[in-house]
Amino acid sequence: MSIDTESPLAHLSEDTIEALAKEFDAIHAQVYADLGERDRRYIKNVIAVQRQLAVAGRVLLLGSASKPAWLAGTACLGMAKILENMEIGHNVMHGQWDWMNDPDIHSSSWDWDTASTAKAWKHSHNYIHHTFTNIRGKDKDLGYEIMRIDPHQKWHPVYLAQPFYNVLLMAFFEWGVALHDMDLEAVRAGEKSWPEVWEDLKGIAGKARAQVVKDYVGWPLVSAGAFGLAQLAFRGRLGQPATSRLGRRLRALRSTGRLSVVADALDRTIPGVERTFLSTLMADATANIIRNVWAHGIIFCGHFPDQTYTFSPDEVENETRGGWYVRQLVGAANIEGSPLFHIISGNLGYQVEHHLYPDMPSTRYAEIAPQVREICERYKLPYNSGPLIRQWFMVHRTILRLAFPGGTARPKPGPYHGELDHDGAPGPSEAARFRERVPAGGPTAGPEHDPGGVQGSPPLNSENAPGTPRGQE
Repeated sequence: MSIDTESPLAHLSEDTIEALAKEFDAIHAQVYADLGERDRRYIKNVIAVQRQLAVAGRVLLLGSASKPAWLAGTACLGMAKILENMEIGHNVMHGQWDWMNDPDIHSSSWDWDTASTAKAWKHSHNYIHHTFTNIRGKDKDLGYEIMRIDPHQKWHPVYLAQPFYNVLLMAFFEWGVALHDMDLEAVRAGEKSWPEVWEDLKGIAGKARAQVVKDYVGWPLVSAGAFGLAQLAFRGRLGQPATSRLGRRLRALRSTGRLSVVADALDRTIPGVERTFLSTLMADATANIIRNVWAHGIIFCGHFPDQTYTFSPDEVENETRGGWYVRQLVGAANIEGSPLFHIISGNLGYQVEHHLYPDMPSTRYAEIAPQVREICERYKLPYNSGPLIRQWFMVHRTILRLAFPGGTARPKPGPYHGELDHDGAPGPSEAARFRERVPAGGPTAGPEHDPGGVQGSPPLNSENAPGTPRGQE
């Protein structure tokens, strides 16, 4: 556990941890028993909206030489890339929608518009990170192997630069994640063969080529061609830039008398074609950076604020399923926001719920959050949550402080309690509020209810060892 920080499991007996596991398992079973048409409709609608935004962005960027069209097109394209990356790609490849048995929306077939290959990402993220969450030396996402974000990590002079290369990581996050997914540490340790490394490099190169051709060649050429055709249709009456490299060369040809007729015709079109090509290229680059910065912020704020705990391998030795649940619970932090915020964050504003149930459809996290808080309140466990700006500030304060030698862990939150009322006094407990929502004759659970525990069958998990998340590799 973090320096000078008591384990959140210290006050829980083995029997209590086992009872807690049954409660968390029951939530999973409850949701999966209820999955149906509204869930199917949700993901299909999100995919449809994402594609409509992408088309709108591309259409607007046909006129990217116009500043309003450039801004609107870049905004639509940036939002489309965010949705495709966060709420669609991340969650589909987690297996959250595999229950639909839809071959087009399935973790085995989906790929995304980012530098990581699906295969490498699912191994690095779905399996390693979600199995060994916040276990120092095992969770490769802990600092993404290039930053010191926990005082237990041994300091090295290279960390002095981490506030600076963190800024670069924000802008080019997809490429940093792709290199991270290669697991260079395993390569150095001889645990990963060079043929495997070569296979990863070929995969990244293929993704890079596809993105470069699509965003920095193909679509800019489409926009430039559209301007050229429009200029011909309007007989050269569309505005063009006063200065243009190609234009200067054409005028030079015209002044020498060589090909003057062709040069005159091209001079009325080429400067605008050049400007439109470059404007669309910059819009595509900006949209990719918008997506990268947003993904970096959401992921870092969900994993590295002060509230989260880290664990040593010794602390999780012989970990039970209940212990795995508690580690997921306290190793993540939520980000508070509006429903729209949660959609464009891939519902990773509910990072706690996501780590408890990585294979659960993301749209259900908001529904189960009150039940998770209720369990935290009864079992006297923390429930980490805070607004985006506060979580973001804590993360970057840690990155700056731990760039230097030393450093101690900041205080961790105590057990979760319901919100205070307007006088500052504790209001009704989350447990009490949740019990009011349970229908008469509904299942009961937990130490303050009648003996017998959860009335339901926990989901089967025979293929994985205790403490390993369902639905992963």
